[in-house]
Parts: sequence; structure tokens; C-alpha cells
Amino acid sequence: MNVLVINGPNLGLLGTRQPDVYGAQTLDEMMEALRAHAGSKGVELECFQSDIEGEIVARIGSSRGTFDAIIINPAAYTHTSVAIRDAISGVDLPCVEVHLSNTHAREEFRHQSLTAPVCVGQIMGFGSIGYRMALDGLVDRAAGTKA
Repeated sequence: MNVLVINGPNLGLLGTRQPDVYGAQTLDEMMEALRAHAGSKGVELECFQSDIEGEIVARIGSSRGTFDAIIINPAAYTHTSVAIRDAISGVDLPCVEVHLSNTHAREEFRHQSLTAPVCVGQIMGFGSIGYRMALDGLVDRAAGTKA
């Protein structure tokens, strides 16, 4: 199984950006831990981060035929990007939306996700463990395991 992990704007600042909200781990540290977990399950990962909406849309669009699933943390684009939503919908791959914080416990404008309705699941509020939960869910889904 090949999984594409996409991280959106400002996630490259993890480790120093609002550690009280996002924790002290850097994005590289989170993705390295996820790669190790994926390897233990025989899953190949490609990790991608961009602050640019068009680059994220293009990466999603080029994923069909190469990847079996997508894990995405669209970050601030969660609440604003119809383009990312349409790209996820257009590639017809199972996708799980991940957020480090519980967006429903934050500012009102963060309560609405444009991308979640085209994803098979959404995980939030568990910090970096949410990526592992998303990966495990996708692996189980691919194996036909029902919860």
C-alpha cells in the first residue's frame, strides 16, 4: 500500500509555532515517526508539505494511479479551499483529514471543514498520534476490516 501524506500551510513551523496548541514536535519529527509506523505495516509513505494551495491541489491531482490513499492535514485551507475539496473528490482515493488540535474547541471560524465531507474520516485533537490513527484506519479499510 502506498499512502500520500499532505500537510498544508504553516505546518512547516511546527515545533516553534504555538507549542501550547500544536506541541513541541517538528513536522519532520512527526513524519519520521509516521514513516517508522508505516514501515512496520508494510506501507510506503510519501510526505509533502506546502503553504501554497495550488501546489497542494496539483499534488492531489497527480496522486491517482500512484497512491492507494491520502492522509491530509489541510490546516487553514480546511475552512476555505473548495479547490482542495474538489481535488480530493476528483481523484476518488480514500482520504482521511487530520488535525493536531480539536478545531471544534477553537475559534468559531475553525468549526466548519470544507474538505471533511469528501473524506472517509476525520481525526482531530490527538496531536501527532492522529496521523498514525489515520494510517491504521486506511490500512484496516483496505483490508476490509470493519469497526
